Amino acid sequence: MTTTGRSAHHPDHPDAPDPVRIDHSDGAHPARPAAIPVPADRAAADPAVRPRLGYGTNGLTDLRLDDALGLLADLGYDGVGLTLDHMHLDPLAPTWPPAPPGSPGAWASWGSASPSRPAPATSSTPAANTARPSSTRTPRTRAARVRLLLRAVRVAADLGAHAVHCFSGTLPADTPPDEAWKRLASSLTPVLTAAEAARVPLAVEPEPGHLLATLGDFHHLRGLLGDPAPALLGLTLDIGHCQCLEPLPPADCVRAAAPWVHHVQIEDMRRGVHEHLPFGDGEIDFPPVLAALTELTAAGFPGLTVVELPRHSHAGPELARTSLSFLRPESSSC
Repeated sequence: MTTTGRSAHHPDHPDAPDPVRIDHSDGAHPARPAAIPVPADRAAADPAVRPRLGYGTNGLTDLRLDDALGLLADLGYDGVGLTLDHMHLDPLAPTWPPAPPGSPGAWASWGSASPSRPAPATSSTPAANTARPSSTRTPRTRAARVRLLLRAVRVAADLGAHAVHCFSGTLPADTPPDEAWKRLASSLTPVLTAAEAARVPLAVEPEPGHLLATLGDFHHLRGLLGDPAPALLGLTLDIGHCQCLEPLPPADCVRAAAPWVHHVQIEDMRRGVHEHLPFGDGEIDFPPVLAALTELTAAGFPGLTVVELPRHSHAGPELARTSLSFLRPESSSC
């Protein structure tokens, strides 16, 4: 199963009102040169090669988890983005691992596909208000958030997930940027150790308004951590965030980030405004994006592309249906 990294209480940007307007500057850490594009010959030759699609449970919080999984399976999704939070799967439950809500099944059932639920997806993440090590001032609270990320590594391993998804958190007004970067690197070091032991890579998401906001910032973090292998420290690439503030178009971001991508999130968005929108309500040109994601899949990307609409749970079931039809038109007859 995957997760998206937002909580129901802070569904999009935990420290600012909606919409969040973003400075278009490139930031202090320039991006590395774009990587060589992944080969497209297999994608062109095999129309069956296509991105594996999922839907985030943070956009289905009005449903019990078993009902959400059944809905996504019936619609034809390949997996599910599971936010670890109190609504669906509480990582701080007194007994761990808990039984799936509303189901007597054993924990092991979460790690395998069945006719009634989607196949396991790619990542496992704590909720946004707990997964922000760089924005925490005191060692005690930073340690608590590190413990939660370590729990997420265990959950990901139990689920057979492909990555643990997290992000940095915002920069407090009274904290120098260099100090915040040191905190982030120090906090993630034990998480990387645990992830390597569990054979579950860490996928950090550049988040508009956060300390680590851009692809360039991601490479800055990798440098601070000694440039770990991409198989250990990789990237969650959010297509809307690319539209929001990256200098490259979203399709080019996919190709530039390809060597590091472990997880993809997708929604519509406008330039300079961090607001997750249903497809067609923003400014993204999706055919080139879907072509780039198909190339990524053809090159061996095993993860999911997860629809992330955390502020639309009131219309979640219908948006799950229309989103799949938009991204995969051949499924519209389902």
